[in-house]
Amino acid sequence: MIIWLASYPKSGNTWLRSLLSSYYFSTNGEFNFELLKKIDQFPSVNYFENDKDLYLKPEDTAKKWLDKQVEINKEKKLLLFKTHNAMCKINGNRFTDPKNTLGGIYIVRDPRNIITSLANHYQISIDEAFEFMKDSKRAIIQKKGNRYLGFTALFSWDFHIDSWLNYQNFPILVIRYEDLQSNTFQTLKKVISFIKDISKSKNNFDRSKAKETIKSCEFEKLKKMEEKKGFNEAAFKKDKSERIKFFNLGIENNYKNLLNSNLISQMNELYKPKLLKFNYDL
Repeated sequence: MIIWLASYPKSGNTWLRSLLSSYYFSTNGEFNFELLKKIDQFPSVNYFENDKDLYLKPEDTAKKWLDKQVEINKEKKLLLFKTHNAMCKINGNRFTDPKNTLGGIYIVRDPRNIITSLANHYQISIDEAFEFMKDSKRAIIQKKGNRYLGFTALFSWDFHIDSWLNYQNFPILVIRYEDLQSNTFQTLKKVISFIKDISKSKNNFDRSKAKETIKSCEFEKLKKMEEKKGFNEAAFKKDKSERIKFFNLGIENNYKNLLNSNLISQMNELYKPKLLKFNYDL
């Protein structure tokens, strides 16, 4: 059965995925980028490219979301998957259901810090990143030849959150990126305990391995690893000359120092209910 690591893009999903892949799939908590293959991303191109379907429209792969999850679950074991997909239906096709999913971990991040990461990742302006976050029809679309093989339904930032938090057909743990950042050990322990509970695992929490995992996945270490070895999940620049730095600002990504006061006011007004709900300062 699948447990989802779900989030809106640039909300800390890759960091949590790094921590969990290191904790579950290394012998001593030592992280390397190869471990991320143990926690794949869905939906993604590789799950659809061998199909005979033409997939002529961006959203066409949505009709196979559940079929592909049924295939994945034939392994009859617990599987962690990263996703940026909203908990939604596209043309009547559900993203997932309780037959294929055991639960989810949803990562929330202050939207005023997401915006700078989006701008860097997609090589767009801050204003364009704000429009990205407000877009009620936003999706991530990947095309291979004439076929649309990668489709991730995002919608707007606040809709994305609501789609997961309002879903009640399987358990969902909500964590804040900021808590993962400021209290990494306790937040990671909470996530691992949640996975243990819903999977009915008999494995006790390994305190020493968790500590080694956290050391191994510190932001500066991930950044240096990317500089030395590259990171194949980083997007290319528009001119294809090189990849954009994935591990970019870290704790230096503070909207108070990076956004103008007018934009901060707009975001505070637009997202006030969510900012209050998740205890972010206004």
